[in-house]
Amino acid sequence: MRSFFWWVPPLHSGICWGGSVFTKFLQYLQKIIASYSGKLSKLLGKSKATSRNLKVVLHDFPGGAESFELISRFCYNHGSTDITPSNISLLYCAAQFMEMNNSVTGTHNLLEKSEKSFEEIRYWTWSELLMALKQCQDLLSAANSLSLLEKCLDTLVARLPLTSEASPCPSTSSPDSSGIRFSCDTRSTESLKTSSSRATWWFEDLLVLGPNLVEMLVKSMISRKLDHVIISRFLFYYQKSKFYTVKSDAKRTFVETVIDMLYILDQSCVSCKSLFGILRVALNLNINKSSRNKLESMIGSQLDQAILDNLLVPSPRGINYLYDVNLVLRLLKSFLSGGICQASPTRLRRVAALVDLYMAEVAPDPCLKPSKFVALATVMPDSARDSYDELYHAMDMYLEVHAGLSEEEKMKICCVLNYEKLSPQTCIHISQNKKFPSKAAVQALVSQQLKLKSLLHATNNSKSYADSPCSYADSPCSAAEVGNAGRKFDANEQLVLYAGKLDLAADNVKLRAHLQGMQCRMGELASQKHVQFIVSVEKKKDSFESVVMEHIRMNGAYWGLTALDLLGKLHVVDVEEVVSWVLQCQHDSGGFGGNIGHDPHVLYTLSAVQVLALFDKLDVLDIEKVASYVAGLQNEDGSFSGDMWGEIDTR
Repeated sequence: MRSFFWWVPPLHSGICWGGSVFTKFLQYLQKIIASYSGKLSKLLGKSKATSRNLKVVLHDFPGGAESFELISRFCYNHGSTDITPSNISLLYCAAQFMEMNNSVTGTHNLLEKSEKSFEEIRYWTWSELLMALKQCQDLLSAANSLSLLEKCLDTLVARLPLTSEASPCPSTSSPDSSGIRFSCDTRSTESLKTSSSRATWWFEDLLVLGPNLVEMLVKSMISRKLDHVIISRFLFYYQKSKFYTVKSDAKRTFVETVIDMLYILDQSCVSCKSLFGILRVALNLNINKSSRNKLESMIGSQLDQAILDNLLVPSPRGINYLYDVNLVLRLLKSFLSGGICQASPTRLRRVAALVDLYMAEVAPDPCLKPSKFVALATVMPDSARDSYDELYHAMDMYLEVHAGLSEEEKMKICCVLNYEKLSPQTCIHISQNKKFPSKAAVQALVSQQLKLKSLLHATNNSKSYADSPCSYADSPCSAAEVGNAGRKFDANEQLVLYAGKLDLAADNVKLRAHLQGMQCRMGELASQKHVQFIVSVEKKKDSFESVVMEHIRMNGAYWGLTALDLLGKLHVVDVEEVVSWVLQCQHDSGGFGGNIGHDPHVLYTLSAVQVLALFDKLDVLDIEKVASYVAGLQNEDGSFSGDMWGEIDTR
């Protein structure tokens, strides 16, 4: 609450008054200021206090001391003062508050004069309008400033369509030009060549407005049917600009205001990408539930325009999931809230494809619960997918990471699949996939068998139809029908030929054999092929892969030799040759490089020691020298650097 404590005129607030002088001042006060102010006249008339204990306290005085000084000057100058766009808001609100109308003086008082001056608002320049708006913004607590504010906003918005082709030059505008100049100089004219700049030149100017005024401004723009695309672009620009200039406490208010205003626009005019930008900001500000729901509703309504990166929003604090799956589920439900019938098949397919990509991205998250994964898989209707192959791949990754799930949990996940919409290759993959339950594999194979039977049945019917009599001589078929039938016969003939190659009996035998061996379908490792591959890699020293990996050859040697050891085939390599190469990689410091001639590193030293340990050749090492090298890399906090230059990331 703004209170104004009035002992003496604010122009002389530092002066001490004697009793008789103060009494004369009060009489003068009554005669001058009270003669113009109905409010003050009533207060002084009702007061029974003596001159020594009289106080005048004006609560919620609009504009504070600055406004009071302006009306004091008006009174002391016998009802005369300069009323300009820079002070009209203060004078108008103060005059309203102090009841300075003609009923007091019998002549044009301050209120009437300020109202008359305000009628000339159509002649104000753009900069004068902004100045008046900014003052009105500071006077929002004064209820009587609302009408003044609305007039300023209406006048400003009315100019936007007219000035969308050029920016006014505030410093040179004049009443004669109605506040608009279509060129300030040659450079400004050149800068307005693009339609984008012509339509948005005013964005920067309106950043001085607070959220309350922006809300009123946008509603005024909508009522005047300004382009919603331009309005939405302004709101996004306003939010971004304010976000980096205001304090953290005010950021929430600005974001909520922008969201509320975007919500009342035509959603086809609002950028989906920009909405996701606001979403990421809003999630960190804990905006109110109403604004959050509006934002999610706007995004959901055009989710078919989103891309995978938009959905990869990190989970909020306290949630173990890598990404905010609950948010994506809410967006999907918002997309479907209008009804499946209202969403075109194309839009449904786009969103379903996006969901499949998202599921493949979140599937490796070890903290993602099966219930959430199933919720993602089932949120879209079956008609939205022409194929379930991508969804199967996401499931495959999920079951790979969550190998500890029970058979019941795995079946709940697999039940989401529509096996009729899986490709033959995917069905075969399922049948051989050890991660999937046997029941799922059976369903996939049975589904393929049913497809083959349906195909054979269709070809048999086609053949019967082809054998039916229909000729030019003894049939009433028209020429067009005969031509169409000929084309059908050609297609049917191809189907029959294809079906003739199918041996369903043999397929059934294979199916039974496959199902009987379901429990041991992975078989044994082809160890000999693995050995051949590892040995061949060592011999291809001039290959591209070998050249680009030369600096980590010591690590590669350890990985390859360990694999051979696990396969029981370590004897296929020349031990002495390997040991000799390892020792050539050692430096005088005791450390080992990734290859001959490369700098020593603690990781390559580890691999070198491990290789020698595989062959039981640690006796060839100067163990004290190696230990001294490793100990020399230890830091003060106990950690180790990777090399002599202090590398600490030793992944």
